[in-house]
Amino acid sequence: MSQNPTKHTKVLIIGSGPAGYTAAVYAARAMLNPILVHGSEPGGQLTTTTDVENFPGFAEVIQGPWLMDQMKEQAKAVGTEMIEDHISNVNLKTSPFEATGDSGQKYTADSVIISTGAQARWLNLDSEQEFRGFGVSACATCDGFFFKNKEVAVVGGGNAAVEEAMFLTKFASKVKLIHRRDSLRAEKMLQKKLMENKKIEIIWDSVVEDVLGDKDPKNVKGIKIKNVKTNETQELKLDGVFIAIGHDPATHLFKDQLEMDKEGYLITKADSTETNVPGVFAAGDVKDKIFRQAVTAAGMGCMAALEAEKHLSHN
Repeated sequence: MSQNPTKHTKVLIIGSGPAGYTAAVYAARAMLNPILVHGSEPGGQLTTTTDVENFPGFAEVIQGPWLMDQMKEQAKAVGTEMIEDHISNVNLKTSPFEATGDSGQKYTADSVIISTGAQARWLNLDSEQEFRGFGVSACATCDGFFFKNKEVAVVGGGNAAVEEAMFLTKFASKVKLIHRRDSLRAEKMLQKKLMENKKIEIIWDSVVEDVLGDKDPKNVKGIKIKNVKTNETQELKLDGVFIAIGHDPATHLFKDQLEMDKEGYLITKADSTETNVPGVFAAGDVKDKIFRQAVTAAGMGCMAALEAEKHLSHN
């Protein structure tokens, strides 16, 4: 038996980041006294992004971790209870809904907002992680702008990789698309556009073995790639590397309880954040694989809180 009595709330928000924090701000201002449970590294993907230039309201460049900190403090200031815990189990079939944390703490809630986000898949090379934010990125729409007239590589072969490569040609002088197989998974129309783009060179049957760069100041100088058919390696001089091998939404907690698509993203009703369980809402990258921006996640967080408030007043 856990030493702490069960904590009850009208609105339980699981996960931090632009969606969770914005939901908290709106729910707290609606006097719903929300509880937001976040893990040991709150703030989500934005905490691994350094320069943010596309969040409305800031003419100067701001830092991702700073922005998340500000959102967190704002949510706290208007009355959100923040708890560091890892929710390891939920039951969305009961009323009220139930959740349990690794700490042993039990939570019950009249409504739940899920904003657990997603993680980019990485190649898991030490050098890639070392240069993350210093020339290695998983988001072309976030970071493409920093590579004006520079040479970059995109790693991957699906729609995301092809779209990132196309997008980067707006800025970069040359884009090398590196794919481990000899054909792309991306849809045919996209492939045709890609092939017609003079700025893009496709390097087939190849994997990245290492990211090369300077330690001080930290910046990417190139990559080492290996041809999987011939085992030959070569070094390419580059200024940036974009990893586009997909994202994984953090939704295993909700398997068999909430409707998901085949990739595990939560499905919500059209123009709404409501899941297939009334009173349970999903906001941000946990349900959005199309836009994946801080501002759209924040917008959905707002929607979720307003929808939760409406749900509570009707029930």
